[in-house]
Amino acid sequence: QIQMVESGGRLVQTGDSLRLSCVASGRTSPSFAVGWFRQAPGKERELGAAISWNGGSTYYSDSVKGRVTISRDNSKNTAFLQMNSLKPEDTAVYSCAAKYGRASGQPMAVKKSYAYWGQGTQVTVSS
Repeated sequence: QIQMVESGGRLVQTGDSLRLSCVASGRTSPSFAVGWFRQAPGKERELGAAISWNGGSTYYSDSVKGRVTISRDNSKNTAFLQMNSLKPEDTAVYSCAAKYGRASGQPMAVKKSYAYWGQGTQVTVSS
């Protein structure tokens, strides 16, 4: 199993930037992809971005494309989500999740394929 712990969420203002971190521990081998998801009040959890096991492939949803960058540092078992030009509609609980394997591209966008989830970190964007 992999344990995922997010950090970095906080209250920010419209237009601000924020970087979230996700540290993986436990059985971090074999390779695994990481996805960042978010869930706003009253809405379903949705994928924001995902990154492959070696960082060579990334996927972004249309709602965040151009404003968000996902990255990872495998030497620290940490994934990051850099968010820029934040809007009030970005307010949500952001969670990272992992799935074993060397998936890349579209298969990384399948929410139900992720087996290991963190507890989430709250991001609130004030207008």
